[in-house]
Amino acid sequence: MEGGLNIRTMNKIADELQTINDMLRWSLSRFVSADLFYGHGTDNHWDEVIQLILPTLFLPLDCPESICTAKLTYHERQCVVERVNRRVCERIPVAYLTNQSYFAGYKFYVDQRVLIPRSPIGELISQKFSGILQSEPKYILDMCTGSGCIAIACALAFPQAEVDAVDISNLALEVSNKNIYMHGVQKRVALICSDLFNELSQKKYDLIIANPPYVSDYDMNNLPNEYYHEPRIGLSGGKDGLIIFLQILTQVANYLSENGIFICEVGSSMGALTKKYPNIPFTWIKLEHGGEGVFMMTRKQIIKNQF
Repeated sequence: MEGGLNIRTMNKIADELQTINDMLRWSLSRFVSADLFYGHGTDNHWDEVIQLILPTLFLPLDCPESICTAKLTYHERQCVVERVNRRVCERIPVAYLTNQSYFAGYKFYVDQRVLIPRSPIGELISQKFSGILQSEPKYILDMCTGSGCIAIACALAFPQAEVDAVDISNLALEVSNKNIYMHGVQKRVALICSDLFNELSQKKYDLIIANPPYVSDYDMNNLPNEYYHEPRIGLSGGKDGLIIFLQILTQVANYLSENGIFICEVGSSMGALTKKYPNIPFTWIKLEHGGEGVFMMTRKQIIKNQF
């Protein structure tokens, strides 16, 4: 990783760079030269720069270009330079530096207690699960909720639905609770601290969504440095990446309504899953905006295959 700038150098840069455009150009050069990895909401240098600088200045991502000629205060310049330096030298994802991330078109608070939202399930929520659900769900379960982004986005997509959001981590639930209140859905989204289904009642859900840890041991040891800032409990899925997923799959039918739908993301462990169960009719969902490893099954299909 690239060596950090000392305080004297950072102060000098803050003295020389005056406008937002100056900061954008300098930051872009730093990112291009640093061989950073982008996988937490952006996939290129420019978007990463925008996601860092504008929120740091408390500006919206869609602010007019004309504002970029505005001069910054010295304190603002110092703050931008310091965050760029940390992104480059410590490989901290931008969302943890700005404490914000976007999912399904909504802004969420994030810090290192939770994974940064990036699930392709957000695309399905934005489409209200078109072609998957036959009617609007009344009861929804979000398993392994983390920041609460899936649960909250579902509550916003289906205003009549009640959503239960489950996570084993109390630290993660502190973040999801903050997001629930930020989006004003505290009357319809309930948080449950539970090791999967252990603390749940026998409520039946019309839609259960799971985004469990699914990174295999091999992949955990070979991730880009950025990912090691995220909580390991939210990433590691054991030897083949399927340990937590299989625990969910063996119980999920008991919590689905008669015509309930189970949607799950297994990401990079998709190959391991199809190899383990070559005859199971997982319906892999085609995603328009990228991503893989998201499937759906009905309650009847799960019961028929006797997981």
